[in-house]
Amino acid sequence: MIEPRGENAMADKTLVEFVKESLERGQSREAIIEALAKAGWRRAEVDSALHTYSDVTFPVAVPRPQPYLSAREAFFYLLFFILLGIVSFSLGSLLFALIEYGFPDRSSVNDYRVIRLESQVRSGISGLLVATPVFLWLGYILRGARQRNPQLQRSRIRKWLTYVSLVIAGCTLVGDGISLVYNFLGGDLTTRFVLKSLVVAVIAGAIFTYFISDAEKGDTGDVDPA
Repeated sequence: MIEPRGENAMADKTLVEFVKESLERGQSREAIIEALAKAGWRRAEVDSALHTYSDVTFPVAVPRPQPYLSAREAFFYLLFFILLGIVSFSLGSLLFALIEYGFPDRSSVNDYRVIRLESQVRSGISGLLVATPVFLWLGYILRGARQRNPQLQRSRIRKWLTYVSLVIAGCTLVGDGISLVYNFLGGDLTTRFVLKSLVVAVIAGAIFTYFISDAEKGDTGDVDPA
């Protein structure tokens, strides 16, 4: 967990210590909030300090598990999600090229198109061959680390990148659906277009389904995959 610095750090530490002592002396949370509000503390600051301690019955204040952020975890998770993007893009590009081969647009058949598709196939295969093993290895490492140390479940960077992935995958699914309906209404719903839309939906849907179940894990101490 990154500690605040400077004057705000001292103020936050003082507030947390006050809340801790008040709870241990049997003061209710409502009474603590009222007293601190009269002293000039903002409600958000008070709520944050109160959230530091769990609302359970015990003679002393019980701290909650706190999320944290470390440079090492940020590096590994950032690399993991970048590789996820490379693998997804490479797979989609390769499947798009294969669809173009199987269902060519007769009106645009030329040498340039063939060269472009060959380049697209090579690029897709290259991306998959290089990025996939590293992606799977890194996922295995992260999953093992989280199983051995449940504290890693509370990584801030993991949660942020998970939600970013959900936003991207969700927007992709919505855009894919809109494009499909638009072409259907315009009478341009070709087999090639439907297959490409299906590829996008499957890849984005798989990412969305996996990460939506992973998004909130760690708050309750559950062990989940990387």
